[in-house]
Order: sequence, then C-alpha cells, then structure tokens
Amino acid sequence: MTFTLHVDGQRWRTSSTTVRDDVRAAIASEQHVDGDLVPVIKGNGYGFGNERLVKEADRLGLTRIAVGTIFEAAELLRFSTADVLVLTPFDPRDQTASNVWSQVAASNDHGRIIRTVADREAWDVLAAGPGPVRLVLEGLTSMGRFGMSADDIADLLSAPGTAEVLINGRIQLEGLALHLPMVQPQTNHRSIPGARWHDASVAPVPPSHLSARAAEAWKWGLGWQVILADVSERLNSSPDVQGQRAVTAFTSAAALWISHLEDAELRSLRAALPDIELFARIGTRLWLGDRGAFHAEGTVLSVNPISKGITAGYRQRRAPGNGAILVIGGGTAHGVALSAPSNVSSVRQRAVAAGTGVLEAAGRSLSPFIIDGSQRWFIEPPHMQVSLVHVPTGVPIPNVGDHVTVEVRMTTAHFDAVLGLDD
Repeated sequence: MTFTLHVDGQRWRTSSTTVRDDVRAAIASEQHVDGDLVPVIKGNGYGFGNERLVKEADRLGLTRIAVGTIFEAAELLRFSTADVLVLTPFDPRDQTASNVWSQVAASNDHGRIIRTVADREAWDVLAAGPGPVRLVLEGLTSMGRFGMSADDIADLLSAPGTAEVLINGRIQLEGLALHLPMVQPQTNHRSIPGARWHDASVAPVPPSHLSARAAEAWKWGLGWQVILADVSERLNSSPDVQGQRAVTAFTSAAALWISHLEDAELRSLRAALPDIELFARIGTRLWLGDRGAFHAEGTVLSVNPISKGITAGYRQRRAPGNGAILVIGGGTAHGVALSAPSNVSSVRQRAVAAGTGVLEAAGRSLSPFIIDGSQRWFIEPPHMQVSLVHVPTGVPIPNVGDHVTVEVRMTTAHFDAVLGLDD
C-alpha cells in the first residue's frame, strides 16, 4: 500500500451519527411532516469511496440517498435498498446519459430512482410515458445553475394534460428541489420580482430572523404550497376527477429537497414552514465534519541522497540544496497536488496567490507531504503515482517503508486503501 487513508472508525461514525441526529432535530415538526437527512454520495465518495458511503448511510438508517449522476446511480443501486435521488437533471438531449437512464428504467430497481427535472422539455418527455416516473422539479435559485423560474413551474403544473399525467401516476411528483449557494446570496431574495406567488397578498415579508438563504427557501416553499393547492383545487373541481385521486397525486409533493442550509437555518425554516417536509441534502458536513477522524499518508518508496545543483526527475530540475530526494507513494492519479481555483477575496489572499504563482513560474512548488512538521518542496510536479520530494540537510530523513502525512483535498483524493472502516 503506498497511498492510504487512515480512519478512526469509531470517531468518524460518531461524527456522522451526530450530524444525522442534529439535522433530524432541526427539521422535526409537530405536524409529523418532518422529512429527513439525505446523504450526498457522489464523485470520489469524499475520499472514502461511494460504495462504502452507501453502506454507511444504511447503517445510519437513512432511506434516501442523493448521487450526482445516473452513472453513479447505476453503480450504487445494487449496494442499497434506499431511494436514490439523481441530482444532475434528467435531459433527453444528453444521449449518453439517456442510454443509461433507459437501462436503469428497465431494471428491477427503477422504482427507487427519483429524477431531477429542471426544464419543460424533460418533463414533456417523461409525461409522454410510459411511466411511472418519480421526480422532483428544480427551482432556479440564486445558485444560478439548473432550474426553472417560479412562473415556469406554475405554468408547467397548470398546463393541459398535467392533471391526467399526475392522477394516472405516470409521473409521481416528490417535491421541489432547491440548490442554494454555500455562502449567503447577495441578491435580496426577500422580494424576488416576477413570480406570481410572490405578490404581497400571497407571500408576506419573511420573518426577520431568517438568513438570506433561509428566506429564499421560505419564499420558494410558501409558493410551492400555494401552487400545489391551486392544482389540487382545479383537479377536485373537475367533474372527470375523483377527489381522492387528486389528493393521492400530491401526497408526496409537499416537500422541499434543500442543499446547503445549516442546522440553525433548517430550524428557522421549519418554524416558518411547519406543514411541508424538509429533506436536507448534506455531503461534506456528514462525511468530512470531523477532520481529526482521518488522515492521509504516503509510503516512502526510495531515499536518494542529493547535493545542491544536481538534477533529478523527468524534467531534470536542480536540487535547491543538499539533502535527499524521497520517492513517496501518491501522485496525480491519487489526487495529490490537485486543487480547485482559489477563492481569493481579501488583499492578503491575493498576495499569497500572487506569491505562489511566482514561485510556480520559477519551477518551485510546495508539496502537501509533511516531514518533521513542515511541508516540503517538490523536486518537480508529481508523477502519476509517486512524488519526488526534497528533504534538506538537518531534517530527519524517513526510511523506506515509513509513512508520511499528506494534506490532501478529500473531494479529489483516490486512495489505494482505506483503513479503519472494514468491520
């Protein structure tokens, strides 16, 4: 094993259990329409692997999970009996994904899949049959990524033929999905213009204690209840529709599926919307909430003494001083030294980013490998599965077989082994 994740299993599981309990307490409702935590399991499985996280969700007693793509859903269905929400919206124009959607729809597990629908074209394809299809509609929030405007959703659910599709069960509407930003939105979503349900007679000013994110979710949630009530009223007033069938069509629809609300925000939203289910989609806080419960290590594979000015590596870079070159397990295939663009907002952060850029332009890059308490310099950019790291004279040199701690971005890391959770 050369690049490993070491986990204090008991501590890590205590953290995830605490998050689950805190979220459930935050969304608890006296009306018994609580909802639940929906663990997000996608990409590299936050470093732990998706299959392992699915089993952990089952251990936590969570009956719904959220994955990023239909490709991930197809892989994970066999490891769990949970319902699976696919976060990337279904789009029939994405032919490669559509092929996998068709394969899953033809499987015995199709009834556990919940699609996200973010435009009218996707809805129309699903409404044409054969069904049944479970789905959530996605609202276009301040996140500005996927979704429909409030008016577009209202128009869709009031369009001719929608009632028949819902009552016949061809589409099973499971709620409204809201993907909110990680920081508080800058737009004043307490007074969003343009949506019919946002006029003063329908949506009063939200309670002042709500954050901007929670206020945005509150406005969507209140409007969602209004539009569901409008559709139900039209259905029940139709001579061709039996009332009970109309009620049944909306049994699961009075729900919000929300990302990126803290517990305090969920609690305030619950108080403001007591009659709607809240499903809190949480990934990072659930799986990476206690960073002290796990750490990454690379194994020292070779130790080569070197003098200042001697060249080494693919690119024959010169050693900055006397010492040794360590060949350590962990390279680009493991996610070593991969990072997202910096979120620089202060003068100091800009200065650090500029300084780092100057060093990299000069061929010097600080590695994430920590030896004797400090990060050490790469000799050159990491290779696919190993890294060459310079250790200067005066620093204790690890031996072959020793493990070196690595600061790694968990959402891009891939480990040869995860230790401490196989029980």
